Amino acid sequence: MAQTLYHFWTEEQGQDLIEYTLLMTFIVLAVFAFLGTGRPMVNAIWTTANSQLVGANTVAGGS
Repeated sequence: MAQTLYHFWTEEQGQDLIEYTLLMTFIVLAVFAFLGTGRPMVNAIWTTANSQLVGANTVAGGS
């Protein structure tokens, strides 16, 4: 039993997968945090870009 636990504890195969999973989890949490605090800023940028595109379409004679 002790030998099995030792091999389990010292086994490094699959360690990269766990590290990448933790890194991806951190990135996802950071994006969610940014969207929570940065949503008004993103919305303002989107609204400005949309109004400029509508204005350019009007000037160009689009429908």
